[in-house]
Amino acid sequence: MASKKPAAPSGLKPGGRKLWNDIVGKWNLRPDELRVLREAGREVDMIDALELALSKDALMIRGSMGQMVVHPIVTELRQHRATLAALLRQLKLPDADGGEAAKETRSTAARAAANARWSTRGRSA
Repeated sequence: MASKKPAAPSGLKPGGRKLWNDIVGKWNLRPDELRVLREAGREVDMIDALELALSKDALMIRGSMGQMVVHPIVTELRQHRATLAALLRQLKLPDADGGEAAKETRSTAARAAANARWSTRGRSA
């Protein structure tokens, strides 16, 4: 019997809902992972809103002294994109093609095995 996939949380906009549906449609997540995914969906929606606001304004705006400065939304976008990337990394989802995430998982497993092997070396002597 197939388990029912959790519905997207209320309040997510199209971008966040798409991320939610794409991920829960492919993987079964624990409750803590669903919470991380919900926050990632909110970040997607915030990024979409910031990009829309920036598209309606200029990249450079007048600063407090009349000088041209980069729009503050650019900094906000960078911070929200970094937050989204961190949230998605926290989910530790494998790449569909077995790419970098799978290599990282193998590397992490190999490191743990080596640490376990080397940590017992001094005990047997």
